[in-house]
Amino acid sequence: MATSTPMAQDSFTAAPAAPSAAAAVSPTAGAAAPRRRFFLIGAALVLGAAATGYWMHARHFEQTDDAQIDGDISDVSPKISGTVMAVYVRENQHVKVGDVLAELDTTDLKVAVDQAEAQVAQAQALLEAEDPTVPITLASNRSAVATAQSDLAAAQAALAAAKKDVQQLTAQLAQAQANDRTAQLEKQRSEKLVAQGAVAQSDYDTRLNNAAATAAAVDAIEQSLAAAHDRVEQQRAQLVALQSHVVEITQNAPRQVETRKASVIVRRAALELARAQLAQAQNNLSYAKIVAPVSGIVAKKAIAVGDHVQPGQLVIAVTQVDSLWVTANYRETQLERMQPGQPATVHVDSLDADLHGSVESVGGATGSRLSILPPENASGNYVKVVQRIPVRIALDPGQAGMDRLRIGMSVEPTVKVR
Repeated sequence: MATSTPMAQDSFTAAPAAPSAAAAVSPTAGAAAPRRRFFLIGAALVLGAAATGYWMHARHFEQTDDAQIDGDISDVSPKISGTVMAVYVRENQHVKVGDVLAELDTTDLKVAVDQAEAQVAQAQALLEAEDPTVPITLASNRSAVATAQSDLAAAQAALAAAKKDVQQLTAQLAQAQANDRTAQLEKQRSEKLVAQGAVAQSDYDTRLNNAAATAAAVDAIEQSLAAAHDRVEQQRAQLVALQSHVVEITQNAPRQVETRKASVIVRRAALELARAQLAQAQNNLSYAKIVAPVSGIVAKKAIAVGDHVQPGQLVIAVTQVDSLWVTANYRETQLERMQPGQPATVHVDSLDADLHGSVESVGGATGSRLSILPPENASGNYVKVVQRIPVRIALDPGQAGMDRLRIGMSVEPTVKVR
């Protein structure tokens, strides 16, 4: 028992003298833990500040990278068919309005102009020959009407005269018949007296001759009266014919004049048609020169000497670089506060520069609806997809670098919505 106690004490007191592994690393661990907490807190603050800044920026600005420089591209095509004789431009060349881009063969076109000029001269001559016939016909008709009316009046006068002759001859016949009756009575008495010897033969002969003369006079007057009646009927027939002739002339005269006027109108229309054909031929001759309709840059040339071109065929494309804008395809969720007139900043990738402008308008339909094959949500296979709507941004004129912009360049516009 006595020997075991000290050994137990030694072993008890010796235990604290040996340090443990946890006690050896505790000072380093105590120093690293605050630093990690500091870094985590700092990172959280930075992320919070960044998120706050992004949120603040997102509340005031809307940005997209789905945008490009846009502009008008004029597709130049010939107005007539023909063979290309010369080409005066090349791709990427600057052209102005009215510059001759190419020229077609004019041989057949000049022949067409000559033919049209000849047709105009012919139509003009026919019109000049036809035009005076209207007043000539009008004067001739007036003269014919006047002549017919004069003949009618003469026939009426002749009929009246024939009737008077009939009346006079009728009166003369009555007188001659009375004289003849007296002469016949005298003759009969003389015959009795001669037979009795109371009258001389010479007196009887005288009365006999007188009776024969009065009978002949009656016969002559009767024949004259019959002729007078015939003349009356003849004058009546002539009067009816002249009356019909006057009516015919009176009715046909205006028709003849209108016919002449219509013929003149036809000749005048033929002249106008010939002049129009001449103008068309002259225009076709001028169309042999293919000119630039706008100022810009030749973006595409699809024409060469010797080619046969047709109307409407695309031969040259000219981009109008003087009037460019930006087409930005924003998501529909970005258009809540976007309105025309809001300022915008456009970053041009190729220039690494920012240009200023403003929102001009918002598109009337999404890009998917304007595509060749628009989606058909009514088919039942509907999947909601955020759509994009084109927004037109006008660039402020006079900015540096705008002369280097080209249609189709990628840009990143940012619109200030608040």
